[in-house]
Amino acid sequence: MTRFPRRTRRTRRIAGAGAAAAVLALSACSSSGSESSSSPEASGQDLTGTVTVFAAASLKESFTTLGERFEKEHPGTRVTFNFGGSDSLAAGINNGAPADVFAAASAKTMKLVTDEGHAAGSPGTFVRNRLEIATVPGNPHGIDALEDLTSSGLKVVLCDRTVPCGAAARTALEAGGVSLTPASYEQDVKSALTKVQLKEADAAVVYRTDVKAAGDKVEGVEFPEAAEAVNDYPIARLENAPNPSAAKAFVALVKSAEGQKVLGEAGFLEP
Repeated sequence: MTRFPRRTRRTRRIAGAGAAAAVLALSACSSSGSESSSSPEASGQDLTGTVTVFAAASLKESFTTLGERFEKEHPGTRVTFNFGGSDSLAAGINNGAPADVFAAASAKTMKLVTDEGHAAGSPGTFVRNRLEIATVPGNPHGIDALEDLTSSGLKVVLCDRTVPCGAAARTALEAGGVSLTPASYEQDVKSALTKVQLKEADAAVVYRTDVKAAGDKVEGVEFPEAAEAVNDYPIARLENAPNPSAAKAFVALVKSAEGQKVLGEAGFLEP
């Protein structure tokens, strides 16, 4: 509490209209300060209801953690997620699926939404991600480079070309001059990784964050061409968000130091 000096007889008195004006001014300042501190974005006291987040599959682990923290920091709220390929999520939003926030794995897929006028303001990049080769534990085929993925009899899976991890893999392969026909194209990065985890594939080109999240279920192999295919991840509150205040607060959490720490621990790169 701010302490004001005690008035003494030496203090000049404010009389008549001057005193009234001072009281009114003080009241206005007090009212303004109270209004600012009680705003949803400032304190979170008025945040309630569900905030629906459409997010790239590679964000599943880190965003789930952030969702739990958001609910703890804002009692009365609930965060629900729709994780998947960024292109499919963008199509859903453009077709009217109710959502508050969209976090994509590439600027290209975010543009599908902004071009239709569904993003509130300009999306901001909050993290970056790069690729790794995921192999079955122990890397029995001795995969050390992209070129090794072309070995005879090797089953390799890639993300579909329409999703960011697939587009990035294609860029990396072209940078390395490697021509590869995969055993299958998967709808998102988690599906590609699962093929390796189940040993239905020998290797997959996925994000380093997904390799890290899988723990000892896969082994990661870095390759230099990945530097040519780093993806920026943009996030935006949606124009027709059912819960705009909570959406704005969730985006703020993702971009905050706390959010960046969680994402960094998951293996994401700073923007």
